[in-house]
Amino acid sequence: MVGRLLGYLAICDPREQSIGELAEALLASRSAIANAVSTLDTLGLIRRSRAAGERMDRICIDLTAPRSTGFDVAEYQEQGDLAREGLALLADEPPERRAVLLEWAAFADFLVARLPELEKDWKAHRESLRAAGDLPDIQQPR
Repeated sequence: MVGRLLGYLAICDPREQSIGELAEALLASRSAIANAVSTLDTLGLIRRSRAAGERMDRICIDLTAPRSTGFDVAEYQEQGDLAREGLALLADEPPERRAVLLEWAAFADFLVARLPELEKDWKAHRESLRAAGDLPDIQQPR
């Protein structure tokens, strides 16, 4: 259901949909949609909003959040920290035993260092695509 919901949110019109509208469009129960929305919200892939006077949330894909584009370094920082905790526990073990954790920590550190640069490069590339008319500017609902 999470994949179906994400796919539908990528193409629906209007971009903001209520739980009821999503359930009807996807031929699914409101609870299944609510669970999928909760998952996507936890992953940082959607935005919930509510117009003044409305009693229901409207859901849309959020392309402005670092987590939605994969540029959030927090998860990789946590993975690196976790690997280093494991390495501390295995401090007296030979490198072969510690190899997986050593590589895991090194990979996490690599991503933490490179992702901000890649995000900057992506934003510049996206703007050049928009300027050339090859990519429309998506107005994010507030």
